[in-house]
Amino acid sequence: MSSMVSPTVRLKADRPDDALLARPSRIEDTGLSFDLLLELVLKHLYTKGVQTQGDLAAGLALSGAIVAMLIAQLKRQASIEVLTAVAQNGLRYALTDKGRVGALEAMDRSGYTGPAPITLEHYEALCLAQSVHRHQGTLSAMHAAFADTVIPRDLLDQLGSAVHSARPIFVYGLPGTGKTFITQRISRLLGEAVYVPHAVAVGEEIFQLFDPAFHHALEQPVDAAPDDDILHLQRGHDPRLVHCRRPFVMSGGELTMAGLEIGVDERARLETAPLQLKASNGIYLIDDLGRQRMPVTELFNRWIVPMESKQDYLTLASGKRFQVPFDVILIFSTNLEPRDLADDAFLRRIGHKIHFKPMPEAEYRRIWQDMLAARELQAEPGALDYLIEELHAKHGVPLLPSHPRDLSGMIRDRVRYTGEAPVVTPAHMRDAWENFFVSFDRDTLPQE
Repeated sequence: MSSMVSPTVRLKADRPDDALLARPSRIEDTGLSFDLLLELVLKHLYTKGVQTQGDLAAGLALSGAIVAMLIAQLKRQASIEVLTAVAQNGLRYALTDKGRVGALEAMDRSGYTGPAPITLEHYEALCLAQSVHRHQGTLSAMHAAFADTVIPRDLLDQLGSAVHSARPIFVYGLPGTGKTFITQRISRLLGEAVYVPHAVAVGEEIFQLFDPAFHHALEQPVDAAPDDDILHLQRGHDPRLVHCRRPFVMSGGELTMAGLEIGVDERARLETAPLQLKASNGIYLIDDLGRQRMPVTELFNRWIVPMESKQDYLTLASGKRFQVPFDVILIFSTNLEPRDLADDAFLRRIGHKIHFKPMPEAEYRRIWQDMLAARELQAEPGALDYLIEELHAKHGVPLLPSHPRDLSGMIRDRVRYTGEAPVVTPAHMRDAWENFFVSFDRDTLPQE
């Protein structure tokens, strides 16, 4: 762990307060070394070309006062030169030959050229202050979050208790029972937004954390500094942090062990956070458990220490090992039999095992009505009865919540193609059923 801690950071904050979110006004306030910041300026000038002080302040997400000090030092080192000003944009700066050599050496050590990072200690304090486990769900909150969702009450309350416990959750059941859809919606319970750093420095090494694929920035707060006043205005949160919705990260069969460790792009010399760290202060769903390109026991073993200690251990490309808070709601989801995937010892560590079953008929009919309305369709009297009593019952197909979505979509496609009235008949139900479900009758195969 880095030994440099910003004086403005309180390591025992109860929430992200002004100390954790304040804009640094001095180099010491960043917690970063002078050399690291100088190298970051050189890399910005190397990759972006000629820059003004304002351009550098915006790109580095640092105050004009800090950038001015860095520029002054680089001028003294003869690493940058001053070009003539253009209109009202102020002086422009470019690398000298010496500066280009320094920039290339810096790029060889780390290809990161984004906003200035925060320290590992700052990140740890921020992560704990906005912990996902501080926002515990209640029965009323759970029911409000799923008010527009058709879900059996006993299943809803099972999920609510699991989320409230802050322990890992294991959900299982047939494909189409709504596991992924429902677990994604748990994020509605997580409440307030969080602050995600662009990058984190572990000593003199940087790894990128912010990922727009998972971190969805909210609108700029009203007290944030406008772009044209970034050199002077001190209000607003530290721009090295992005105000985001709590993250929801999902990985499925494509997951490999490499995705759970610090990623290294050798060509770009860029290190990136693993998936569980991108999910910090939010939810990490491992979907399709058992279909990953690695043994399930290997995947489970990766989580034993973080689940018990609430700390994860990661390693940088240099071999430096460090620990970070493991602050996620970890959800495993599978279509397979749980005891075929894990032994009882591991399942006991998870705590909450929730079985997603086929829908009761009443709820199944409600989902159908909702899907028909959403697709501007109407059901002829008896159409749903025919589907349930003739097709589901006679073929032994359980009532799964995915069927209304899939079958109604096929019916909508059909009536739009034919120009028929948007009224669903038993014939429509039968045609959609036969097109959706695979039927392989050997008697109909052509003879050789």
